Amino acid sequence: MNKSPASELKLEPVPAWLRRPIGKASELSTVQRIIKQRQIHTICEEGRCPNRGECYAQKTASFLLMGPTCTRSCAFCQVDKGHAPMPLDPDEPRKVAEAVQLLGLRYVVLTSVARDDLPDQGASWFVKTMKAIREDNPETQIEVLTADFWGGTSKETGQRDRIATVVQAKPACYNHNIETVRRLQGLVRRGAKYDRSLRVLQIVKELNASIPTKSGLMLGHGETEAEIVETMADLRAVGCDRITIGQYMRPSLAHLPVQKYWTPEEFEHLGAIARDIGFAHVRSGPLVRSSYHAGEG
Repeated sequence: MNKSPASELKLEPVPAWLRRPIGKASELSTVQRIIKQRQIHTICEEGRCPNRGECYAQKTASFLLMGPTCTRSCAFCQVDKGHAPMPLDPDEPRKVAEAVQLLGLRYVVLTSVARDDLPDQGASWFVKTMKAIREDNPETQIEVLTADFWGGTSKETGQRDRIATVVQAKPACYNHNIETVRRLQGLVRRGAKYDRSLRVLQIVKELNASIPTKSGLMLGHGETEAEIVETMADLRAVGCDRITIGQYMRPSLAHLPVQKYWTPEEFEHLGAIARDIGFAHVRSGPLVRSSYHAGEG
């Protein structure tokens, strides 16, 4: 009997430091119930984030806007992919604002699937949702984690205009993840480009230098320490203020295999380098994700 390629893979066991309790069942069920009732989505649940129990307890959450289906097919991501995303729900901004109020959230991260099918790729949808949240929750801070807004006929001009739309709404932080080092972009981030992502962060600072910018790296795809440090330097060169560094964990056999599990000590070392080269806010650890302790910036 022929073996499938997946059955022939030698799977390295997950290290002990990557196993953690999911959190209090009551806190998880409360959030899940409110989200499910309103037919909205969080990246906490869609991405099966290991920190969601902790974040919910700290009154933070990350909402996934514009449906659960992404128009890109990054090889690391748990979120569903497809070329025919759901139509936008006109009530989604209100539903998210209502959920924020019911959960008493003090800090909210708004992210989204990539929506290359939309004329503005969802930029105005971020703004509508921010406005709805602020109307009901004026004290809640809002961070955005956007796609690169690249596409359509205008390309670079369109990208700047879309970023400007979001920047004008004055988020507490503008996050765009570069995800991995330059050499591995094509393998890991299909449809995205290293320099294009750096440009997103640069444009934000050109438009409003007072808005903190942030980016994230996932380790475990075969990158070297020298490449990681080079990426950090590239982020600082475009004024990126904050960085998150975490371990890639393979969601399924259909996703890229883990090449290396970096140790907690190695993450501490990389975090020290990040602080030394000027990042104002650094989170570096195996379970760190892009919204981890976001409200502590």
